[in-house]
Amino acid sequence: MKILAIGNSFSTDATVYLHDIAAADKVDLTVVNLFIGGCSLETHWCNIISDAPAYLYELNGQETRMISIKEALQEANWDYVTMQQYSGLSGVQESYYPYITDISNYAKLLAPSATQLIHQTWAYDNGCQHEDFPRYGNNQQTMYLALKRAYEAVANDLKLDIIPCGDIVQAVRSHPVFDYANGGQSLCRDGYHMHFVYGRFLTAAAWYEKLTKHSILTNNYLPPSNGDTIIDQEKIKIIKQHVHSIISQ
Repeated sequence: MKILAIGNSFSTDATVYLHDIAAADKVDLTVVNLFIGGCSLETHWCNIISDAPAYLYELNGQETRMISIKEALQEANWDYVTMQQYSGLSGVQESYYPYITDISNYAKLLAPSATQLIHQTWAYDNGCQHEDFPRYGNNQQTMYLALKRAYEAVANDLKLDIIPCGDIVQAVRSHPVFDYANGGQSLCRDGYHMHFVYGRFLTAAAWYEKLTKHSILTNNYLPPSNGDTIIDQEKIKIIKQHVHSIISQ
């Protein structure tokens, strides 16, 4: 299976562990993320028009070389191509157009056999200092509901399925262990990017179940420890349960 993500740091968060999760299940999976930090759909389309080799090519979670979207789409027989909006604009439906339609049509032209998916990003932590958070009243739930409406409307318009990372993140946040406002574990490392262990595991697990149809519940992969974080098996179990519950709906 070959997956190409046209994204930014949020798709980096979602794909860093994806290859390793698949390997733990002996699933042959290759994932490439096209990375520009904070990249919007409008910028992606401008880069397509100029054929700019502006993207860091992240192969199975490892940084390699610079590449253009055109070159990436043509280099392999992709099974999946994913698209997403820049997080700060994720709840602004009009910001998606006409760019996501143009990108989708371009990807169909260069990778006609690939199934396209929408990667639903997530809301920021309450208290986050991101410059775009005031657009949502600095309120996590407000941002989540806005991005959920926007992603679902766009997916319905383009007749594409969604990888519901934002829904899963929000659901896990409702569990006491991950209730950050009341002393629980944050799924973010800086208020908006995923936590290097738990957040990145959650999003990769969501992609894994959605794309492979394999259950994450029986997968034995554990993300690597990072900094002072010691892997808590109970937290991993809670994440797996939420991922499986929502993806299998």
